[in-house]
Amino acid sequence: MTGLLLLLFPLLLPWALPPLARRTVARVHPCIALVAVTGASAVLAAAVVACLGVLLLPLVLRLPGVAALAHLLRPLQAGPPLFVLGASAVAASALGAAVLAAARGSLAEAGRLRTARRQVAGIPEAGGMCVLDDDRPDAFALPGGPRGAGRIVVTAGMLRALDAHEREALLGHERAHLAARHHLFLGLAALAGWCHPALAAVVPHVSFAAERAADEAAARACGDRRLAARAVGRAALAATARPPGPELPVLAAGGTTGPVPARVKALLAQAPTRRIAPALLAMILLCSAAGASASAGAVWLHRGVETAQGESPFE
Repeated sequence: MTGLLLLLFPLLLPWALPPLARRTVARVHPCIALVAVTGASAVLAAAVVACLGVLLLPLVLRLPGVAALAHLLRPLQAGPPLFVLGASAVAASALGAAVLAAARGSLAEAGRLRTARRQVAGIPEAGGMCVLDDDRPDAFALPGGPRGAGRIVVTAGMLRALDAHEREALLGHERAHLAARHHLFLGLAALAGWCHPALAAVVPHVSFAAERAADEAAARACGDRRLAARAVGRAALAATARPPGPELPVLAAGGTTGPVPARVKALLAQAPTRRIAPALLAMILLCSAAGASASAGAVWLHRGVETAQGESPFE
């Protein structure tokens, strides 16, 4: 029973991450917050999948063709059989739902990426930027594929909505997305979110941290935080004043996404410092607890297998 509880514990820990992620993004330098929150999501998602896989074993070993191995895992049933099989059935449902969500989400994201890349195919680019002949104001960083590098995509409507200095600040924002490979963080957070509903609630915090990191990079590049704030605000107002266009890929970070008022407020304040907040330390402890619990459950299972085989677990 103790081993089962060790394997169930990491399935509950992700619910503690969303409030910690919110505090971390608000109080820690955005670059540090982006890495920390995304890394915590990935660690907790890995622990969830590993524990679900182990909990699934009692049910799998009842299948024809696999039942012959059931004697190896009898210690896994050191507890009420109904509880063990019930936990295994729930794990099977959760793991199946996670796999289905990941498959559907990945296919949808691949389709959106193909659509976005077809949209800009053949359009001349200058300095890694291409301009779409579209009146809808929009701008985003389109990650590169196997056959090409990433590029900044901006519409003619967005260029008309901003003055020359604001345009340069917005383009600096998008360049920062590409240079820091923020699409990898967004993709990893989305994948973790498909593994557990609590981790899905962390995805907006990762997106906000990526936007804040790009905002700070743009402010440093143009040397004027107020200009960067004005560019973000005017770009967002212009984008909301027109009908929305096709849904952008999750991996294509845009300058008008996220809670724009919070981004503008942060840019109008002093530049953030690289300090460590208690929420960040709590997040590290959370991931450590998940890893330790999952590892202890795996060790318990391994010793159970050895015992079932007639071996001493301490030999």
